[in-house]
Amino acid sequence: MGLSTHVLDTMHGRPAGGMNVQLFTTQGLAQGQPAVLVKRFVLNADGRNPDGPLYDSASLHAGTYRLVFDVAAYFKAQGVTLPEPAFLDQVSLDFGVADTRQHYHVPLLVSPWSYSTYRGS
Repeated sequence: MGLSTHVLDTMHGRPAGGMNVQLFTTQGLAQGQPAVLVKRFVLNADGRNPDGPLYDSASLHAGTYRLVFDVAAYFKAQGVTLPEPAFLDQVSLDFGVADTRQHYHVPLLVSPWSYSTYRGS
């Protein structure tokens, strides 16, 4: 249970180890409040948070969140020559958590030119 993420580099066919990610809460955006940074982390060799779930089931609250993935920096570090500016710099995924009894998994499949996400299990 809780919240987790996983990133796959579809250009190279492997997990996106070394990518920088940020997690924000965005609950107050509609009232003009800024997003609040919860944590920054670097994905491990399996493309996951090295500390495990971003939130365990006891800490996850219903509300809205944002994951920001530093895609251009990751691909540049992999030796990929990108145009300036890069087509994708940072990919932001805004999502909602309605039922904290369920597990929310937010995977990202990404290349320098495209990305896809879905609610995983």
